[in-house]
Amino acid sequence: MTSAPVSQTNAAPTYDVVVLGAGPGGYVAAIRAAQLGLKVALVERDQLGGICLNWGCIPTKVLLRNAEIVELVKDGETYGISFDNLRVDYAKAYKRSREVSTRLVRGVEFLMKKNNIRVYPGEGSLLTPNTVLVEHRAEEQRLNARNVIIATGARPVTLPFLQPDGVRVFTYRQLLEVQRVPKSMVIIGSGAIGMEFAYIFHAYGAEVTVLEALPRIMPLEDEEISAEITRAFNRMGIKTIANAKVVDAKVSEREVSVFYEDASGQRQSVAAEWVLVAVSVAPNTSGIGLEKIGVALNKGGYIEVDERMQTNVPGVYAVGDVTGKLRLAHVASAQGIVAAEAIAAAMGKYQGHVPTLNYEAMPRCTYTHPQVASMGLTETQARERGYEVKVSKFPLRANGKSLALNNTDGFVKVVADAKYGEVLGVHCIGPDVTELLPEFVLAKSAELTTEEIARAVHAHPTLSESLMEAAHGILGQPIHI
Repeated sequence: MTSAPVSQTNAAPTYDVVVLGAGPGGYVAAIRAAQLGLKVALVERDQLGGICLNWGCIPTKVLLRNAEIVELVKDGETYGISFDNLRVDYAKAYKRSREVSTRLVRGVEFLMKKNNIRVYPGEGSLLTPNTVLVEHRAEEQRLNARNVIIATGARPVTLPFLQPDGVRVFTYRQLLEVQRVPKSMVIIGSGAIGMEFAYIFHAYGAEVTVLEALPRIMPLEDEEISAEITRAFNRMGIKTIANAKVVDAKVSEREVSVFYEDASGQRQSVAAEWVLVAVSVAPNTSGIGLEKIGVALNKGGYIEVDERMQTNVPGVYAVGDVTGKLRLAHVASAQGIVAAEAIAAAMGKYQGHVPTLNYEAMPRCTYTHPQVASMGLTETQARERGYEVKVSKFPLRANGKSLALNNTDGFVKVVADAKYGEVLGVHCIGPDVTELLPEFVLAKSAELTTEEIARAVHAHPTLSESLMEAAHGILGQPIHI
């Protein structure tokens, strides 16, 4: 890592851009700015790559892959594989997750050197719109910044009666540091984080219960996706309870009792060895000088930005989870590129097009088994907006590759405008659908219609044929159902 010493006596160097936070939004913004010829500094209090590479997206995907293999081995008879005394070792899965994260972090360190980005370890805060204070190990360094990009991310929200201790009650980050599996576990929240950990720990033998306060599991997804993932989890033995508003908890030496109100208002309880609190996240906006320089926040505490990621304070930009637009790593990276290009354009160093992000064309993915991937409006949302919609749903049990994989749960659902064939939303559940969704993301971004997708020839046999078939269904001409 190209790190700079932090000293109170150092003269304040000047940068075209100073980025606060080295997660997927911050480090990508720094790289793009450097590529455009700007002098860039990056301030990070922990590790390059942020939560995503170190304690989020990447290590969880490693653990999910391990869990998937464990489940496949358990089903070995289906594939003509028999064995005795199966043993699985979660500690080795943990070790592999850390090795992969470390490798990627080193890759980011290399990219900082390659792009001549100066990395300052420490806590960064704004003294003025053009002055950043870096504090590290009781030393201080001031940086002059023609522009600042805030990319400080978000942190887990906790419950007042259920504070994480890393022993019985966990945040997702604390859970990624454990090397064993509990006998039982309650997960509060059925978003991507909660559902992915439910699958991982169930595969390794834990008895898992998922509690969701809203009326259905994965409540932000299309209703049919919620119903399908609920059925899939219940079939594999993961208990899911929707309409379960957690109101209290009691932590003892041996277990945690979680109390919730069910749909009828009756008080219920469930006990487990561990509890994961995965209800939401909050932006990291305090203590970085935003109030001092007058950066506007919305009611949720997120930083207000325009389409170029600029705040109300000239020269101060924000990207990633702190904006609250769509709290996903790839969205943060896309915002980081926009911010860097907007700054370079304002400085006369970029004459290209600075794109306006369409958040309804952003993919949303959950890497459980089956996987969930979606984009755009749900069927209900499309109708509420006044669209006359056509809906097509192609079941994966009719897809040859899905049958070959012995993985036929799920479907591809397309919601389209009835008049023009515009893609309004796509909702997928099944094997590797997170890899399939980008075809529709590109179609949405390029304003392609469902007819154009249907007419594009897809290789056979592939899972991607299900996208083509669903598009044919919008035209009333499905081939294989």
